[in-house]
Amino acid sequence: MSVGQKRSEIKYGMNVGIVLKEDQASGYITYGVVQKILTNSPTHPHGIKVRLMSGEVGRVKEIVK
Repeated sequence: MSVGQKRSEIKYGMNVGIVLKEDQASGYITYGVVQKILTNSPTHPHGIKVRLMSGEVGRVKEIVK
């Protein structure tokens, strides 16, 4: 299981890199701070879906330390 696939890894206020729906083909990563966790299940194979403070929604691909 890779980074961003476990809901327990993601916390509000955390810096993350997400892939937006329109960027799935290119894999372009958008960075921001988690405002809300949208995925209810404990894991997801494509990454946990979150909303950033900027309002953008996507799946977590990396956690910024």
